[in-house]
Amino acid sequence: MVSRLTGFLRTAVLAAAIGTFALGDAYNAAYQIPFILFDLLIGGVLSSVIVPMIVRAKKRDADGGQAFEQRLMTLAIVVLALIAAVGVLLARPIMELYTASNWSSHKIDVASTLARYILPQIAFFGIGAMAGAILNTRDRFAAPMWAPVLNNLVVIGVAAAYLAVGSSDIEHVTDQDLTLLGVGTTAGIVVQSIVLVIALHRAGFRFRPRLGLRDTGLGETGRTAVWTFAYVGITQFGFWVTTKLATGAGERAPGAGNSSYSYAFQLFQLPYGIIAVSVITAMLPRMSRYVADGEFDAARTEFGSGVRLVSSVIVPAGLLLMVLGPAVTTLIFSWGNMTAANALYIGNVLQVFGLALVPFSIFQLLLRVFYSFGDTKTPALIAGVNVAINATLSLIAYFTLPARYIVIGLAFAFTLTYVIGSGIAWLLASRRIRGLGGRSVASGLSRMYVAAIPAAVVALAVLWLTREITPITALSSAVILAAGGGFGLLLYLLAAHRMRVTEVSSIIGLVTSRVGR
Repeated sequence: MVSRLTGFLRTAVLAAAIGTFALGDAYNAAYQIPFILFDLLIGGVLSSVIVPMIVRAKKRDADGGQAFEQRLMTLAIVVLALIAAVGVLLARPIMELYTASNWSSHKIDVASTLARYILPQIAFFGIGAMAGAILNTRDRFAAPMWAPVLNNLVVIGVAAAYLAVGSSDIEHVTDQDLTLLGVGTTAGIVVQSIVLVIALHRAGFRFRPRLGLRDTGLGETGRTAVWTFAYVGITQFGFWVTTKLATGAGERAPGAGNSSYSYAFQLFQLPYGIIAVSVITAMLPRMSRYVADGEFDAARTEFGSGVRLVSSVIVPAGLLLMVLGPAVTTLIFSWGNMTAANALYIGNVLQVFGLALVPFSIFQLLLRVFYSFGDTKTPALIAGVNVAINATLSLIAYFTLPARYIVIGLAFAFTLTYVIGSGIAWLLASRRIRGLGGRSVASGLSRMYVAAIPAAVVALAVLWLTREITPITALSSAVILAAGGGFGLLLYLLAAHRMRVTEVSSIIGLVTSRVGR
């Protein structure tokens, strides 16, 4: 939670420093490239292949999988360092690939310069992500959850410094401004990786470079990873389509382009990151062990428990985002070089993303069912269907909607895609594991929605009453969130507790026990 909330603050300070116009679009386009390349090369493999493989190596190998882990770490460092170097050399062609054709040469130059400073993150991503995966298989979850906090704090400091000394006008930005932004962003990832490596050492892992791949099981990993690379490639193609369309929309309607989409998406992922990622991180190693031992009943129980626990937070969060999205973004983004109108627009995009929160989270949980079996082919095929739907709907939105509504249309295309995709994934996963306890999950979800609807109504009433008295400003937004969001959440907790939603009761018990300490 601390990690995601500091990420929340990081996004707000960055937006205040660089805005959502040309410089903001250039920065966000450059910032996304390391994530794209990392996902293409190893990120997807970590969650779908590496963790289950490490679990099996620990059970299979005489040394408890230590040599296997060392070879994985060596391979990741070597490959990603080379890719980072090549990426820096090819920064401009990469940026031209991901940005709209109507961008000016100067805007692409700025984005390319930022990309050269930011692309070295790929190597540090790899080191940190591999360290986090090995820690997860040892049931050490604290460091991977806390390390991003330091990253966020570093970037918050950099963004605050830029707000004080830098320019938000892309025509007046200097080389020193771009160096501060780019190097500062990369410094956060470097700090995060160092923390994870230290934690891994304390957990008993000793790194020794190992390049030999014969009789290590990495050949099996590579064969399994082929479909994961296909999955990531397919999803990144979909992301490329969205980015091209969003950057094009920003040129046609300044302030309603890629930055607005990116900031809204980051806020949309806040509740998902706090609860769903935490549950997924703990769930995958356990499900992999159950499947490896043939304990399908235990695996089904683990999955059902994970879905209900995630949904107990995601359901009310999604409804509240649909109602309070503009208040959230006005409070966060109406500062510095941001305008109130642009902050409100991000909130409108966020409202649409709120519809996607539940299906997106359940879809990510469903993928872990396949990954626990070592099945990476089925997720890749599902991804192909998702991308076809999303790209088609996004193109329709781009060519039919007024320029200012294109990004909102892209968010709606994302929502419909995951509604359909989660239904397909559920049917296929249920066949694979011989049932997913659908009735129990549906019963829990229905009770959560019944408990959450009054909370949304209360939040909507507070929003309406406040807007009758005063326009939406940062101050009125704070009041709306405190009253509408606070009372709404309290009402949900009380209603869910009375309706015997056990997951909510367990969360309340966990929080009160931690506070009591």
